[in-house]
Amino acid sequence: MFDFSVIPAHLPQLVRGAGTTIAISLVAMFCGGLLGHLIYTIRAAQNGLARSFARAYISFFRGTPLLVQLLIVFYVPSGFGVEMAPLPAALLGLTLNTAAFQAEIFRGGYATIPAGQIEAARVLGISRWKIDLYILVPQVLRLTTPLLVNEAIDVLKSSALISVIAVTELLRVTQQVVAVTYRPLELYAAAAGLYLVLTSCIAFLGHMAERRLKVAL
Repeated sequence: MFDFSVIPAHLPQLVRGAGTTIAISLVAMFCGGLLGHLIYTIRAAQNGLARSFARAYISFFRGTPLLVQLLIVFYVPSGFGVEMAPLPAALLGLTLNTAAFQAEIFRGGYATIPAGQIEAARVLGISRWKIDLYILVPQVLRLTTPLLVNEAIDVLKSSALISVIAVTELLRVTQQVVAVTYRPLELYAAAAGLYLVLTSCIAFLGHMAERRLKVAL
């Protein structure tokens, strides 16, 4: 029988785990965005070798399971005498994974901007970095906001996989509490509810950001 009293009794522990989930997801999304933009830039370069590297990177991280990537990041360094702690391994694995997806998002965003804008800016003597910073990036962010929000939601949900390398995020905490209380139904339902709240918050904030960007631009 479903026992609701189990949830309030252990909710503080689940909330702390959810806090770890949020923090890891935010850091991975931010770092993945920076790396993803760099990967996109490399893919758009004139150098054929650089483009091949970027394509191979994107193909690998989009074409293999995140769980496998996390296990590789966590266990492979130990083969070379380098011990990887669970939290850095989780952040690195999530960052490398989302960077590949964000690189493709940015590529689609830049592809929609007319080339005439860049040519006109160059004619006016605007430097390349100012063209990127003040003309291209704001438009790309506006165009790709819905996709980036979806990616942020995917990163948060995928963060549940880092429990396999002993990071005490929401799912790991839930598993620990279940092992003590033997109440999986109530606790996993509570965890699912917390994940739903978190993803709903991301969707809401993304919608607000999209509206602000449309007004600003």
